[in-house]
Amino acid sequence: MMPLTATQIRNAIPGDRTYRLTDEKGLTLLVTPQGAKWWRLRYRFAGKERMLSLGTYPEVSLKRARQKRDEARALLADGVDPSASRKAARAAQVEAMANTFEALAREWYQTKHSLEVVPAHAERNLRRLEQYVFPTLSRTPVREINAPEVLETLRRIVRQGKLETAHRVKALIGQVMRYGIATGRADRDPTPDLRDALPPSRPTHHAALVKPEDVAPLLRAIEDYGGQPATRAALKLAPLLIVRPGELRKARWADFDLDRAEWVTTAKGRVPLVVPLSSQARDILGELNPLTGRGIYVFPSVRGRGRPMSNNTMNAALKRMGYGDDMTGHGFRAMARTILVERLGYPVEVVEMQLGHRVRDVHGRAYNRTEWLGNRREMMQAWADYLDRLRDQ
Repeated sequence: MMPLTATQIRNAIPGDRTYRLTDEKGLTLLVTPQGAKWWRLRYRFAGKERMLSLGTYPEVSLKRARQKRDEARALLADGVDPSASRKAARAAQVEAMANTFEALAREWYQTKHSLEVVPAHAERNLRRLEQYVFPTLSRTPVREINAPEVLETLRRIVRQGKLETAHRVKALIGQVMRYGIATGRADRDPTPDLRDALPPSRPTHHAALVKPEDVAPLLRAIEDYGGQPATRAALKLAPLLIVRPGELRKARWADFDLDRAEWVTTAKGRVPLVVPLSSQARDILGELNPLTGRGIYVFPSVRGRGRPMSNNTMNAALKRMGYGDDMTGHGFRAMARTILVERLGYPVEVVEMQLGHRVRDVHGRAYNRTEWLGNRREMMQAWADYLDRLRDQ
C-alpha cells in the first residue's frame, strides 16, 4: 500500500460513515461524517493491539504526524508504552503547574493567610505578590526557586525606590515557601540566605502622640470637632476602646451589650475579643444610637446604606483638625499602650490582651480572649477617667 500524500488528505471527502486512510507503519487518518480528520497510530504492546491519538488535521500536518509516529515507535523499541508515557507526562505537567510558586502562593492565601489576618491586610499582601513576585516567579516550580532568583525579584523592587516593600515581599515569599515545606511541595526556604543581601529598611510607625501633654489638646480638639456626628463619635471612642481602626469603623450594633457594658468584636480572621465599655463609652454610644441604631453599622457610610464608614474618614478628620502629621486612627492604640504601661502602671500582658495582640504565658499557652476580663474592665474605666482629666485640665 502506497503512503498517503498531502493532496489525498486535503481532498478526503466525508462519507456516511467514518472511514480510514492508511499511511504506513501503523499511521492512519480517520475521516468522520462531520468532516473531522483524526490521526491515529495503531500499535501492539504486551501482546495487545492499542490505539494512540496524534492530533487532528490540518493542525497536525502529514509530516508532523509521521514525526509523532516515529517518536512513539522509538518508545516501543525501548519497551515503553507510548500511551502510558503520554499519561505520565500529562500527570507530571499537571503536578508541575500545581507546584509553581503562584499556585502555591494562592493556595497559601486562601487556606491560611486570609483566615489569620484582617481582610484588608490579607488583600494588600496578595496585591504585593501579584504586582512584584508573580511576574518573575509565577511559573517557577517551587522546588527550583533559589536565593539568587528571589534576590533578583527583590532588587527589581528596590530599583523602584521601594525598599520597605522589598523587605515585606521577602517576608511574604518566606511564608509561602514555609507553607510549601509543610505541605510537601518545597524542600527549603531560600529567604534566610538573603538576610544581609538587601539594604536595611528604616521601620515606619503609625503617627501617634504618646506624651500626656500632647494628648490633652488632641482630646479637646476632638471634643470641639464639628463634622458628622458619627465621625465625631468615632473619634471620641477611638481612644476609649483602643481597637484597630478597621474593627471600630465596622462595629455592628448587634455586637454591643450596653447593659453588660461589653462589645464583642467579630473582625474576620481574628479571635473575638470582649471589649469592656467604660461609662464614657456607653454614654457616647447611647447618644449615637438614635442616629444610626436602625442600621447594621454603628458608623455607617455617608455615601450609601449597608456599608461602614470609609477607612480614611478618621484620618481625614484628624488632618482637618491639624493633626495629620502627628496622629492616625491606629495611633490611639500606641498612645494607650505607652501611657497605660509607663504612666498608669498596668501590666503589659493585660494591655496587650486588650489591644487584641496574641499573648502567651511562660508555657506557651495562648490566653483565652475572655481571661483577665475583670482586670481589663477596671483598666478601661480608669483609662477613660484619666483621659477625661487630661482633656479638662
